[in-house]
Amino acid sequence: MTPELTVEIAVEAGDWPDTLAPLAERALSVALANCGFAIEGPCEVSLLLTGDAGQQALNRQWRGKDQPTNVLSFPAIGPEDAVEGLLGDISLAYETLGREAEALDKPFEAHFVHLLVHGLLHLLGHDHQTEEEALAMEAKETDIMALMGYPDPYDGQDLIVGV
Repeated sequence: MTPELTVEIAVEAGDWPDTLAPLAERALSVALANCGFAIEGPCEVSLLLTGDAGQQALNRQWRGKDQPTNVLSFPAIGPEDAVEGLLGDISLAYETLGREAEALDKPFEAHFVHLLVHGLLHLLGHDHQTEEEALAMEAKETDIMALMGYPDPYDGQDLIVGV
């Protein structure tokens, strides 16, 4: 059974294609349904689509890093909390996402979906601070991406998501 998920999308900056809203909802729904956690009730995720300047400001304010980054996640639930209600906020930077997709020779859409999956897993407590955590998180991302028909986002890549 697919969990009930509401995705609130705000476009702050960037030339984001209109076609990404349904894709974002699908990607986040599939990721939630296959995250490995029991879903206790209806869930919500807020998604901010911004540009490098906005993402840099958020990264500086919340992580002390004065640079843009591809994805930021702001969990609203703790590791011991039930997975329901507002799970948190995810923010993506248009220019960074585009540069990375080009450098990785991947379609913008595929990289967009990967960063959403990555961001949702962060909202649910997954992390990549240690090699063991990174390998587990990458495996979960790869499995979810495959369910949506996308190739392994880490195949032959040294991409560190969310730096």
